[in-house]
Amino acid sequence: DVQLVESGGGSVQAGGSLRLSCAASRSTLCMAWFRQAPEKEREGVAKITSTGDMATYADSVEGRSTISLDKNIPRLEIDALKHEDTAMYYCAAAPVGAGCGLVKDYFTHWGQGTQVTVS
Repeated sequence: DVQLVESGGGSVQAGGSLRLSCAASRSTLCMAWFRQAPEKEREGVAKITSTGDMATYADSVEGRSTISLDKNIPRLEIDALKHEDTAMYYCAAAPVGAGCGLVKDYFTHWGQGTQVTVS
């Protein structure tokens, strides 16, 4: 089993940056960040493989976001924040054999989430 604990959320001004971290009890082949705004579906933001060399981003954050993996700690940075970035952000891990993409069904382990509010 994999335990995931996110940190780094809070209130941020539009145009600013956020940096989120996820403490994972062990590494997996694929880790990702998702987010869910009120009354919206959970959507993938970015994913990265355990080798750290294959990162994918959602169109909504492409060009202003970076996902990185430091041992068992996937980190997410989003710059030039917009009001629409306001959401609960979740760290997720996919089991061996699952796909590795921004598809929530691939991921079986989820953190509790950390709230990000852009004002």
